[in-house]
Amino acid sequence: MMTESHLLLHGTCVSVGGAGVLILGAPGAGKSGLALRLIDEPGYGISGLLLRGELVADDQVVVTRVADRLMATAPASLRGKLEIRGLGIVSLATLPSVALALVVKLQDHSAIERLPDGRSFDILGLALPLVEIDASMASSPARIRAALNWLKLPPAARETVALRHG
Repeated sequence: MMTESHLLLHGTCVSVGGAGVLILGAPGAGKSGLALRLIDEPGYGISGLLLRGELVADDQVVVTRVADRLMATAPASLRGKLEIRGLGIVSLATLPSVALALVVKLQDHSAIERLPDGRSFDILGLALPLVEIDASMASSPARIRAALNWLKLPPAARETVALRHG
């Protein structure tokens, strides 16, 4: 930890369609691998709009509260670096920062509720939507894009979509 308005987290951050996704999980859970898939595989989620991923930070993420937003950036020593298991640390273009919109907690699929109520993750006094994902599932990047699309819908539209598919 740094100060009240800054926090250093063990995680990875990717901008997906301009929305910051903070990926958290135990060491070896697949944070960097999932980030690589989000960067390498643009997709549509449930919106029909193509969403591309861009790396912001890998391994450590500095989160700063700016008024009612949480901004993520990489520590200077790790900026522009991504660990690719079996290959090593690679350099690539990154975004300098992004406003966080979603927290993804990596879990084994057997521990994830099929139909959870809305969950949140508090950082520096602000709550962000939280989803649990199994990074080993082929659909993991699509689920993250779908979650970002879902969160942009007004609550009444979310309920309508849930009723149609429930």
